[in-house]
Amino acid sequence: MDIISGLKDKVVVITGGAGVLGAGFTRALANQGAKIAILGRDGEKAQKLANEIISAGGKAVGVSADVCDEASLRKAHSVINDALGLVDILINGAGGNHPKGTTSDVFFDKANLDVEGMQTFFGLDTEGLRFVFDLNFIGTLLPTQVFAKDMIGREGCSILNISSVSAFHPLTKVVAYSAAKAAISNLTEWLSVYFAKEGIRVNALSPGFFLTEQNRTLLTNEDGSLTERGNKILSQTPMGRFGEPNDLDSTLLWLCNPASRFVTGIVVAVDGGFLAYSGV
Repeated sequence: MDIISGLKDKVVVITGGAGVLGAGFTRALANQGAKIAILGRDGEKAQKLANEIISAGGKAVGVSADVCDEASLRKAHSVINDALGLVDILINGAGGNHPKGTTSDVFFDKANLDVEGMQTFFGLDTEGLRFVFDLNFIGTLLPTQVFAKDMIGREGCSILNISSVSAFHPLTKVVAYSAAKAAISNLTEWLSVYFAKEGIRVNALSPGFFLTEQNRTLLTNEDGSLTERGNKILSQTPMGRFGEPNDLDSTLLWLCNPASRFVTGIVVAVDGGFLAYSGV
């Protein structure tokens, strides 16, 4: 098995591929010679990143698609097949949270039940909860249904889902996000068994805390200092810092590379020791 060139000319679809972490995945795989299809709701943003890859001598295409819309995904599938060929690897990178699926308080306090602006568990909005589950769970399941068909009967194919440390230990406040990511970890194990006889490997990468467009204002202030939650997170992270996108590269490449051909059904945390630390 040639580990160095194992990803060369592989066709990789990355949903959410133009986001902070997704763009890191895109560049890391393009540097290995893979042909990248960058999927995102913002087609212009996806194509801009694709143009960057092309300018550096790689092969890429940006495609507009909604991971919660099967028709949109099937249209994207056709575009990708025409531009790059059959899909070898799928990275389900699209995901996120929503304020309506989040509580304001860490612990329930009955004094907050009728306080304006305070969202307790009892006030969680069904629409917000559905949004988070659809984006994370359905947004992983549907792309897998659409793109994994290309992998049937072919060697060296795999799927990489993006879970979270909140799937192992639910984080306070983000009830919908934690539950949805736990569902993705469970789905990863289920799919790994289901596709095992076909040789399609299914694993998940579980990032710790990284500064992204979605959480930056929750973890840092305008002046760059840490918020209370940001400080709390770093106090529970033995390495004492947030992750950087390229901290995920080695695990990403290992799990996608055909050299890891006997690795399936695992969820790998890249978290600076967060899950290992009990706090005392």
